[in-house]
Amino acid sequence: MFLFMTAGVTLGIAAKIYYDTNFFRMNRIEFQSNKIPDGTEFTILQISDLHNKIFHNNNEELIRTINKTNANIVVITGDLIDRRTKNLKDVLYFVQKIMTAHKNVFYVSGNHEWGNQHCKQLLDGLEKRNVIILDNKNTKIVEGRAVINLAGVADVTTKQDNLKKALQGLNKDHFTLLLSHNPCVIKKNGSHSVDLILSGHTHGGQVRIPLIGALIVPDQGLFPKYAKGVFNLGGNRHLYIDSGLGTSRLPIRFLNQSQFSLIKITNNKKV
Repeated sequence: MFLFMTAGVTLGIAAKIYYDTNFFRMNRIEFQSNKIPDGTEFTILQISDLHNKIFHNNNEELIRTINKTNANIVVITGDLIDRRTKNLKDVLYFVQKIMTAHKNVFYVSGNHEWGNQHCKQLLDGLEKRNVIILDNKNTKIVEGRAVINLAGVADVTTKQDNLKKALQGLNKDHFTLLLSHNPCVIKKNGSHSVDLILSGHTHGGQVRIPLIGALIVPDQGLFPKYAKGVFNLGGNRHLYIDSGLGTSRLPIRFLNQSQFSLIKITNNKKV
């Protein structure tokens, strides 16, 4: 009896690992701010930590799902590829297909891009496909009556970041959104002026334990505070960490399904 129970539990865990690793979901999240005009909303589709992952049939289902969303902008918060990725064909195809439905696609680099020998080739490929690279840069987006400061910082882990430059010249009366692959950007001087930070990098721990959560994530060590989800930084400022689509090192996820996020920002008054 014990052997049958053990076998059943083992099969159940294996099935859950397979599902969480190879089937994606869309996570929905909403924030409110009085910097967004009353009666309007701004939506962001966030893709993080793909690591060159292929979800069946060259990511066609993932591409269709992303392209059916009616987001104002798409943001890619790093690690499109793994440091071991040798061929960029699949990831550039993925980006190119997304661009057919979304004209405003923005990207910041992750540590795996900088650790890959084809980093420059990837960045050149993204620019060729009209993806806007926001490493240590910012821009202004106007959607109806909503004006958004969109800033991006290059990877913190590999010391490519320059937050001061990324935030330079922004009008603080407008909602400021910062893209940073690594959530540890919150420790940098100047991050307090940002309304919402979108990050990845942690994979949510990739494998999570019931009642405990993530055991370890990069740059934070054991039992990390900032593993996945929403964190209030005070004064209606927030950090959101997307747990991502792909994997690194161990090619498995558990209790932490592959995902991308659809993020809505509205006025404090409900639309």
